[in-house]
Amino acid sequence: MIGGLFLYNHKGEVLISRIYRDDIGRNACDAFRVNVIHARQNVRSPVTNIARTSFFHTKRGNIWLCAVTKQNVNAVLVFEFLYKMIDVMQSYFGKINEDNIKNNFVLIYELLDEVLDFGYPQKTDTGILKTFITQQGIKTQIENALGTKTKEETTQITSQVTGQIGWRREGIKYRRNELFLDVLESVNLLMSPQGQVLSAHVAGRVVMKSFLSGMPECKFGMNDKLVLDKSARSADDAAKSGKPSIAIDDCTFHQCVKLSKFESERSISFIPADGEFELMRYRTTKDISLPFRVIPLVRDIARTKMEVKVVLKSNFKPTLLAQKIEIRIPTPLNTSGVQVLCMKGKAKYKASENAIVWKMKRMGGMKESQISAEIELLSTAEKKKWSRPPISMNFEVPFAPSGLKVRYLKVFEPKLNYNDHDVIKWVRYIGRSGLYETRC
Repeated sequence: MIGGLFLYNHKGEVLISRIYRDDIGRNACDAFRVNVIHARQNVRSPVTNIARTSFFHTKRGNIWLCAVTKQNVNAVLVFEFLYKMIDVMQSYFGKINEDNIKNNFVLIYELLDEVLDFGYPQKTDTGILKTFITQQGIKTQIENALGTKTKEETTQITSQVTGQIGWRREGIKYRRNELFLDVLESVNLLMSPQGQVLSAHVAGRVVMKSFLSGMPECKFGMNDKLVLDKSARSADDAAKSGKPSIAIDDCTFHQCVKLSKFESERSISFIPADGEFELMRYRTTKDISLPFRVIPLVRDIARTKMEVKVVLKSNFKPTLLAQKIEIRIPTPLNTSGVQVLCMKGKAKYKASENAIVWKMKRMGGMKESQISAEIELLSTAEKKKWSRPPISMNFEVPFAPSGLKVRYLKVFEPKLNYNDHDVIKWVRYIGRSGLYETRC
């Protein structure tokens, strides 16, 4: 794994040096300084190989962070560790610069002993580290005032380090227990001029903001038909229920989620982190409810004149309203003037972007609107035909285009005197456009 870790200033002077394996010598410091920091040419690659030794480096301000190894390691893992190390140092003593590193070098060596063991990354969570490395970094007066630590926090060393609840501390109390859940989706589409879907997928996130007392356990269920064990029994149960379900192609969870219960019960069980955090990410490609359909019609009237007509149809419930609608209709590079007529909203030709921008504040479901434009072109000697870039669209709708629904959200806290009915819960669905394009 990682053989050594070095911190340099902009002159190439070594500020921090920590060797974890015998195969890395002190001369590795000089090799990196000569070949990277003092190199005549700009070093663009974040990985440099010198004499069968790999140097993984990143720069923050005037400070170089470099991890050294002679083994065939996972490069993404090494860079993830370097960025985590940057976050840890920033949380202890603020901005990373030469003065702060010199003033806090004892603290940095303590941190390096905890986050790496024989070159293998261990504990990089700032909340866990601060429970047993109680030394305060040298900060400004304001940061010192905010960074004081009580004896109660230092007594949580065993439970925080060896337990599975490093993301939440004990003893949290709120006057009112509330839980906010946001289902945020980004729908991506590429459609042909005839209305055929060429590619479509939804990338979604479930973001939770929890203000719950104690150490509650939450259960979150959604209408997915992802069966990890591929058992026929669960598929039959889903068919009998008659409720719409979605097929999730892949998903990732926050570290607080108990994956064993998700595999067996298909419910997400977890002890939530305090405040805002991302519970899960997912991606789906089947049965996507496309909020809008764009129907383009481009016609060449003459060599120096063309006509564009675009019809916009909304394909969701009439009781819902879409907001922040923007349609960008590309125009040829030799456009001299544009006359625009739209039924709703405002449309303007932007010569700097070679596009007609059509904006609407809101639009109801099952509605239709259109825009027409006459484009005057400059005559050119080139006979190359216009490539017709796709029409792109931005919008925001109050539902999940993938069809995801929250079936239940339950809270259990046996130690404190409150139950699921005492928790105020809020669930919100927001669908936004990703790369939403229609060829014309």
